[in-house]
Order: sequence, then C-alpha cells, then structure tokens
Amino acid sequence: MQKLSPSLVAVKKITSTVPRDNFADRDLEKVAQLILELGGSINPIILRRNGMDAYEIVDGDFEYYAAAKAREINPMKGETIGAFILEPENEELLLEQVKMLRKSAQTGNLAESPETGFFDENTASPPADSIKNPVVKVEVPNLCENETPQESSSLEQRLTILEAQFANQINELKAEYAREQQVLTQSIQELESRVLQQVSLLIEAGLADRINELKPESPPEKQAVENVTSESMSALEALNSLDQSALLANFKDAGLKLPVIKTIVKQRDLEPFTSFANVVERVDKLGDKTMIKIIDKWQKYS
Repeated sequence: MQKLSPSLVAVKKITSTVPRDNFADRDLEKVAQLILELGGSINPIILRRNGMDAYEIVDGDFEYYAAAKAREINPMKGETIGAFILEPENEELLLEQVKMLRKSAQTGNLAESPETGFFDENTASPPADSIKNPVVKVEVPNLCENETPQESSSLEQRLTILEAQFANQINELKAEYAREQQVLTQSIQELESRVLQQVSLLIEAGLADRINELKPESPPEKQAVENVTSESMSALEALNSLDQSALLANFKDAGLKLPVIKTIVKQRDLEPFTSFANVVERVDKLGDKTMIKIIDKWQKYS
C-alpha cells in the first residue's frame, strides 16, 4: 500500500453535511486567524470524493469551516487546506483509525489488545505502570465534537504547512505576472500607435520628395488638359473637386479605373482628402505607385 500523505485541496471544492451554526463564530474566527498567520492548518481533515472535482467531509468539519473563514478573510492565503482523501485501498483503515481516535478522545481509557494490536476499551485492567505512576490528564478544549486530535510536530503536518506556503507564493507570483502582462500590453499598444503615426509621416515625406524631384523634369510648355479649369490646380485639389468624368479623363493614363474613381468621389463626399497619404489610406486598390503616377501626370500638364 502506498504511504499515506496529506494533499492540498481547494476549500471551495469541499462541502460539509454539518451546519456551520454548530460551531461558535468566535472559535472559527480565532482559528482562521491562526491558519493565516501560520500559512495553513496543522490538522489535516478527512475527505471522500463526491464527483470529478468535489469532496465531502468525513471528519474535520470544524477545521473546514475555520479554513473557509480564513479564505473569506484573505482569499490569496486561504485557498487550500491539508486533507487525507479516502481511496479504495485505504478507506477501511482510515475510517478505523478515525473511529479509534474518537473513542480515545472520548473515554481516555483504552488499552492495547494482545490479539488484535488495536486498543480496546473493554480490557479488564489498566497497565501496572499507570497505577504506580499515575498520569495527570490535561483537558484540551474540544473545538468540535468530531475533531480528530493529531500531533502538530509530525513530519506530514510540517510538509502540509510548507506545501500551503508554497501554493500561496505561487498565487502571489501569478498575480504579479498578470499585472506585469497588463503593463506590457499597454506599452505595446502605445508603441503601435506611434509607429502608425511615423509611417503616415514617412509616406507624406516620400510623396513630397517625389514631387520635388519631378519639378525640373516638367516640360517648359504647358499643354491643355481636357476638362481642366484655366486656373492652376494641384493634383490633391483635382481629386477633391473634379467630377467623375473629369477625373477619368485626366487620370486614366495614370492607371485610375472607373471603380477606383467612384470610390474617390464617394470618400471625398464624406470628407475632403487632406493629403496624398490620406487618399491612399481611404481609397481601396489605390497604392503608392499609382498615386505617384497621378502626381507625375498632373505635374507635367499643370
């Protein structure tokens, strides 16, 4: 049989058939504070599985309610409690041990039976040593009628405390990681916003440089352009003011097709274009290369 050892179980997954009103709130509060200060309960409870991830108390209702109270006070430090879980291979022995310990707590007069090795309250007489050297019994306040006394200095209980402390540290690290992740996400969003602004400025600068490069190449003589007003007009003004047929006539050579021109007219009716980069951004299927052709063409004939 595998060695018996306590497990850490989430308090919220445990239920009890014993009403909480059976225990004094003052006692529950006091023990809950001690659990939080120590980092766990020194007395593991006994549980039986009651589903895929649910448990029911077999012994230790007071300890459970004290742990639940600790979780109410500080959810980060009171999430788990040490417990022995009944399994098919250990259930009979565990229940027998709980039964005998309860009898011992109630009678304080059990002796070991030579036949069974267990303690039997019906043994005829106590050992001789107990007569010669009587032991003074110290009454320990019974926090609840079904509490299972166990020694606090056992190795298993110390391990339970260490495991509970380790679980609390993990929860604190998780919370810190969540906070750092939130800060990192905000920083990334701010960086993306700045990058988009810089890209828009670079597009504007690139188009302006291209215009300046093309100015010396413009033919000295100006040619008449169909449907163009006699006043000097920039390409951006033309995109904001010429009607659909005029746009098609003036920019057909630059690669503008009717669907794109319709989109230009629709977008400028909503809001005039503020820059060439704004035109490229708002008009689908209109790229930087086509926009440069539009600027080149207009520069030649303006």
